[in-house]
Amino acid sequence: MAHSSSDPTPVGIKIGSTRTVVATPDGRSIDTDTTLTCLAEYEDVLSGEQHAIFGQQAVDEYPERVEFMLRTGLPEDERRTKETARFFERIVTANDLPANSVVVYAIPAVNNEAGIDNLGNVIESTPVGDRLIRGYPESLCGSIPAFGRQLAAIGRVFISINLGSTNIGACAYQRGEQLVRFTTGSIAGNEVDRWIANNIEEETQGRVNVDESTAREYKENHGALDDFEPFTDVIQQPGGGTHEFTINRSVVDGINRYVDKAVETIADEFLPQLANDHMKIYKHSLEEPIVLNGGMASIPDLVEAFERRLGKKLQHDIDVIAPETPETAAARGALQIAEQFIDQDWYYSVDEQTP
Repeated sequence: MAHSSSDPTPVGIKIGSTRTVVATPDGRSIDTDTTLTCLAEYEDVLSGEQHAIFGQQAVDEYPERVEFMLRTGLPEDERRTKETARFFERIVTANDLPANSVVVYAIPAVNNEAGIDNLGNVIESTPVGDRLIRGYPESLCGSIPAFGRQLAAIGRVFISINLGSTNIGACAYQRGEQLVRFTTGSIAGNEVDRWIANNIEEETQGRVNVDESTAREYKENHGALDDFEPFTDVIQQPGGGTHEFTINRSVVDGINRYVDKAVETIADEFLPQLANDHMKIYKHSLEEPIVLNGGMASIPDLVEAFERRLGKKLQHDIDVIAPETPETAAARGALQIAEQFIDQDWYYSVDEQTP
């Protein structure tokens, strides 16, 4: 279908607990912009006014006071909603997102209706999405790129598992409809950062203490299960001087612990619930690819390890897949939905009723 220059721009958004991703079309490809979901406030030494910086700059310049305002996955109170709104306004400006747009955003799998409403209000309060704003489950959005560019996921029956920073979410989908949704915060990517930090202290016999942001960087830059290689780093010693240290097992041990717990959670909690409620769908889903998405799925070899360990626990051959760059998949999938709305003219102006 041909479109004019007045047609809205499709935008896909995921405001995550660790990263926020904005996806927009770039010719025949997709452009993604990724920013750490954090801020740091400081006082202007001349005026005394409070200011804030965001993203990686906040982490680099104020590591001791940087705040990831969505550590629970959603803006759950008034203060965090205001902070998230300030953050997202910067995102809109930095990406030059137009008001004439159709915006689809990914909704985290968190049982918090007030937080979900707050997230929607944050996006709706900014000058984007005049034509349409819609939210869809993060696990569905993240699974769409795994099955291709034509929204094939919405026509399938499958299981999606989101390995996020604040929780593990799993859902069985029947042609886009959620049949069984499961969420637990008992194991999360953020927890791995704490494990790694504790492991480093133990491995170095207490000589090295790193914060969770540093542990996260180690996980993301060096994490791997099958091909992990020890690495060295240097820290500043209290009172002056530096100390060089080598990490042999701390990172990979933390990731292995996570995979074991994730497999146990899915096998012992989610899948029995699905089998109890929808036995035929359960059996059918195990014959279809299981999709992993979320930031932890981007760690090299994790998808393959998850497949091996879950298959062994279930005593059933399974196929586990992940989209390219899982950490941006939810925003890219949201963009594909937004594009479909525009292609089908499923949008109206702001003063008309949305179908």
